[in-house]
Amino acid sequence: MMKLSKIGLGIALALGLSMSAQAAEVEVLHYWTSGGEAKSVAELKKMLEAKGHTWKDFAVAGGGGESAMTVLKSRVVSGNPPAAAQIKGPSIQEWGEEGVLANIDGVATKEGWDKLLPKVVSDVMKHDGKYVAVPVNVHRVNWMWANPEVFKKADATVPTTWDEFFVAADKIKAAGMTAVAHGGQPWQDATTFESVVLGTQGPVFYNKAFVELDPKSLDSAQMVEALETFRKIKQYTDEGAPGRDWNLATSMIIKGEAGMQFMGDWAKGEFTAAGKKPGVDYICAAAPGTSKGFTFNIDSFVMFDLDNKDLAAGQNDLASTVLSPEFQEVFNLNKGSIPARLGSSMEKFDDCAKLSSKDFVESAKFDTLVPSMAHGMSTFSSTQGAIYDTVTEFYNNDKVTAKDAAAKMAKAVASATADL
Repeated sequence: MMKLSKIGLGIALALGLSMSAQAAEVEVLHYWTSGGEAKSVAELKKMLEAKGHTWKDFAVAGGGGESAMTVLKSRVVSGNPPAAAQIKGPSIQEWGEEGVLANIDGVATKEGWDKLLPKVVSDVMKHDGKYVAVPVNVHRVNWMWANPEVFKKADATVPTTWDEFFVAADKIKAAGMTAVAHGGQPWQDATTFESVVLGTQGPVFYNKAFVELDPKSLDSAQMVEALETFRKIKQYTDEGAPGRDWNLATSMIIKGEAGMQFMGDWAKGEFTAAGKKPGVDYICAAAPGTSKGFTFNIDSFVMFDLDNKDLAAGQNDLASTVLSPEFQEVFNLNKGSIPARLGSSMEKFDDCAKLSSKDFVESAKFDTLVPSMAHGMSTFSSTQGAIYDTVTEFYNNDKVTAKDAAAKMAKAVASATADL
């Protein structure tokens, strides 16, 4: 029996109605509408059509996917879902619970996806043990971007631990420069905070707090320590940080106005667009204390269960194409991310991507590959929002103690999960 708890009773009609689309016309909903992303979508379209299918583009711009998800829900409720849609993280499980996703285990088994993907990644792509989604890429979130000239002027060393970070930040600040380029927006606060948690407390604690949502971990001495470390970073930012967009913070690194930024590997696109080279004009390094860990953010496509065998064949071919070595390479070269497929050739990628791929493989082996809380990979949106609110309030209000913030986080998460 299909569950109808989240998206609406109208979904019940969706499975009973046939699609009006022509056979083998694969409609794909996505929100990749600019730059390298748009180029990559065009490449995927070309590859799918080479297999005899027709690609029907359904691009919804804006909102980091929020607008696309609103449109998708209305389409499914009206009984007219697309063949495929760009969805990620726990949202895959939400749609799976609705009973509207297609089982693509056939192509996954045939191509050996369980061996091509780290288990922590394949688990995200499955619902009730069956593949319903295919990963497009892997973004590493726990990056630190640095300007070598700023460090040289300050006679500072790029840090590998948080103790070293504060030594370097003090030197950069003393030299009259901004040590940390930051954008004071909730998601950026959370991006930095999760790297602090991973770097100070390790992957086991990170998983207990942000994946298992363990109350004792959320309200613990370890979380208090992480919060205190996180707040100390604020003194090394500039007055313009509140509300600043992430790309403007990256621009401060590019221009030599600041020494470091904590941001995912999409920031690399800003350096590339500015004609900067890794290892020469900028440094990419794991956030302090996280060199053996990896917080991931993965884009993926789910397939909807449609009563049309020709479309099912098209969906399987689309899934196969997405995980093919050829598409994984061209997409991630354009996007700045790395292939989700293990064993991919990194010959054409830059040094930052090669380091990311190496750490991705190593962290998968040693169970230090963890889903990003800040980017919607570890929790449902309501729980993520509860953490966001607590972290941002703590960061911006010095009257809130770390102990109080940890207790508040645990209560907020408990309340959010109780509603699920």
